[in-house]
Amino acid sequence: MASCVKWRLKRYGRLIQDPGETGKRESWKIFEAKKGGPEIIFMISDSGYLMVLQGQECLETLPLIGAGNVLKAHQKSDNLMLRKTVKGSGCMIRMQFDGSNKSQAIKECLSAAERLREFLPVNTLEDALPPNNQPLADVPVTVTQQCPQQGEAARAEPEVVQGSLSIKRLAENLLGITPLTLPGLYRHAPSQPRDLDAFVRVCLLDPSFPAFVEQVEGELRKILEE
Repeated sequence: MASCVKWRLKRYGRLIQDPGETGKRESWKIFEAKKGGPEIIFMISDSGYLMVLQGQECLETLPLIGAGNVLKAHQKSDNLMLRKTVKGSGCMIRMQFDGSNKSQAIKECLSAAERLREFLPVNTLEDALPPNNQPLADVPVTVTQQCPQQGEAARAEPEVVQGSLSIKRLAENLLGITPLTLPGLYRHAPSQPRDLDAFVRVCLLDPSFPAFVEQVEGELRKILEE
């Protein structure tokens, strides 16, 4: 019997496609590891099979050998995402790894991604891990955005603008291509900061939120091309 390497998951999600009368609908089915309940285990066998188990129930089984053309993997922070596409149709799964803290969960996810690379490429967005005695929340995060045509301009002081702006200029600002100091009209928040904090946390708990952010960025870039 082939041996398996195992990791504990905090959460597992599978994108469900539901053809309806008004067209295909998509929604996420989420499985969470609860205290006192069966653990969710992510496994990769030496024979090249990926499995997700919750107790005696098998939530997912995927063959990995030769799957590089149909299976795409992406690792970010403590999450590992897989997208399978066959003849135009596809499915997606998302796994959030468990650990004693966030730093440990990220290490577990990186370990699983490294194992997965034995069978197919894994696109990874690196996360800086703090020293063992430093909380993850205290680590400064630096984000660098570069535009091939305006690399020098991106490092310049933001332009102070007055009055209303065109949609294209607003899109350039949001994408970091042309930094602007916006007039007060564009800095009015519709909710109090405490409400915004709760709203952002709820969004981040939704497994579909990263895909939504990517779609928004895609639409902004379409505006730049108009």
